[in-house]
Amino acid sequence: MIDPKFIKEDIEGIRKLLEKRGMTGVVDLDRLKTIDDERRSLIRKSDEAREKRNSLSREIGKMKSKGENADDLMKQVQVHADDIKQCADRLAELDAEFTDMHLSVPNFLDGSVPAGTSEADNPVVRTWGEKPAFAFTPKPHYDLGTDLDILDFERGVKLAGTRFYVYKGLAARMERAIINLMLDLHTKEHGYTEVFGPFIVNDDSMIGTGQFPKFKDEYYRIERDGLSLIPTAEVPLTNLYRDEILEGPLPIKITMQSACFRREAGAAGKDTRGLIRVHQFQKVELVKFADPATSFDELEKLTRDAEEVLQKLNLHYRVVLLCSADTSASSAKTYDIEVWMPGLDRYVEISSCSCFTDYQARRARIRFRREAGQKPELVHTLNGSGLAAGRTLAAVMENYQTADGEIAIPEALKRYME
Repeated sequence: MIDPKFIKEDIEGIRKLLEKRGMTGVVDLDRLKTIDDERRSLIRKSDEAREKRNSLSREIGKMKSKGENADDLMKQVQVHADDIKQCADRLAELDAEFTDMHLSVPNFLDGSVPAGTSEADNPVVRTWGEKPAFAFTPKPHYDLGTDLDILDFERGVKLAGTRFYVYKGLAARMERAIINLMLDLHTKEHGYTEVFGPFIVNDDSMIGTGQFPKFKDEYYRIERDGLSLIPTAEVPLTNLYRDEILEGPLPIKITMQSACFRREAGAAGKDTRGLIRVHQFQKVELVKFADPATSFDELEKLTRDAEEVLQKLNLHYRVVLLCSADTSASSAKTYDIEVWMPGLDRYVEISSCSCFTDYQARRARIRFRREAGQKPELVHTLNGSGLAAGRTLAAVMENYQTADGEIAIPEALKRYME
């Protein structure tokens, strides 16, 4: 969440932020400001009543020690006590409403984020490699996989419903190899520590990274237990340090392979075939906890770390900088890495790398100390896919398909498939 001081001091700045993000009306800012003003007034009133009550209580003590009658003062104490209780009851109501609205205010955008209204306004930052040339018409991965009997969408639907799938043989082995390649690269060459955590988390965790409350309907819930299936390992990784003060040098760099679960409620009719937009998929996530002074430098490094997976696999891609309206509510700046899919004849997002500044850290109460004894500060959090395994598999299948309908194994994966 943003620093609440901006609600008090610069509500018009927040209004402009919503306009730039294309989120006007998402939060009733006039109501939010009214609530904030009333809360502050009640806190002052409560503090004054408490101070008067305490002063009277001390005076009553003195009078009783002298054997004097203090009934009138005791009645005044009760009046102040009633005022304090009324203030507390009203504050509890306002705090609940304020928190819900405050959590829905998006993060401030970094100055380098371009203005725009849709993904069409995302500038290309760089490209790597060349589009492969084929002497035949390349197939999309879903046709190729079905023909080779390594992707089974019909049985996926039978087991769980639409947008589920089954890997068989080569596809299962190749995705496992892709994940191993990613983890080895990030831990052995990029300096991340591998973590393995829960795929099911509590509501505090989903609030901490920004999924709740605004996007609650997009995720799978276990209502009886108040738990949710993770949409990304960003959630357990970032929340590892919730309510903690980090000690030692920054950045802290961690990675985790996980299954991810998403309803894709807002994706009706998009990529209904294949592995691009599904309800369950595997991903290797990269998370950093960084010094605010260097967090955007760390974003550049994290994005390069994710890119190197595609370079190892010799897959052509481009990096785009998301414009204001396409940047997620929690992010201050985001790069998307888009891999070329010759069978689909288009680029497909395969990683999203973001710097959240202190937005998540304030929600999750994650701080750090520069030196022992110093006042703790909010850390900056970053994350990115390193990469989405299913989409990487689909990209390998399409880019490495052969004229006879087979799939060549990329050199970087061969040692993981022996």
